[in-house]
Amino acid sequence: MNYEQVKTLKPTEFKRLCGVYPDTFKDMVTVLKAEKVWQKKTGRPSKLSTEDQLLITLEYWREYRTYFHLGNSWGINESTAYRIVRKVENILIKSGLFNLPRKKALLESNSEIEVIVVDVSEQEIERPKKKQKSCYSGKQGYHTLKSQVVADQKSEQVICVRCEKGRVHDFRLWKESKIRLNKEIEILGDKGYQGIQKIHQNSQIPHKKRKKKN
Repeated sequence: MNYEQVKTLKPTEFKRLCGVYPDTFKDMVTVLKAEKVWQKKTGRPSKLSTEDQLLITLEYWREYRTYFHLGNSWGINESTAYRIVRKVENILIKSGLFNLPRKKALLESNSEIEVIVVDVSEQEIERPKKKQKSCYSGKQGYHTLKSQVVADQKSEQVICVRCEKGRVHDFRLWKESKIRLNKEIEILGDKGYQGIQKIHQNSQIPHKKRKKKN
């Protein structure tokens, strides 16, 4: 559903669908349109309005759909879906006016969240025409886009998502996401998060086996 279809919904229905109320949505659109990066015209103009690009991002945050599925729903390729989500996310975070609803809970002392699970998934994409190395995943052996998901272990609810190009290491992706946690919350991660205990002591990751010397 594009913005022309959802803008007539009642505020409560709009919130259920998009994750924010109509007034907040309009504030987000205003912030996006005021950003110089948004105003800069490069290449072919987008066939999607600012409102629709924001809807795509909210859909990604709320439902954690793959870029492939987003692209098919909106008639764009997955690389374009990735660029839209990344651009919108960066502008909204930079503004300091908006937060993902559950991200605040990670800092609250009375939060019901006790343990979070952090993991990265990789989605294969077509080889980019430009800057191919930035998307090449040495682990997978092909070009990918990475999505880091932070979820509440108990409720299995997604708290926040961060996306990057395939070359970026998992731990670097965590550091760049700048997630702040209450020290009582425990982090569970895989071997890709070696070093996270230096940032957050209450973390558990598998021990990396030492290579045997010949």
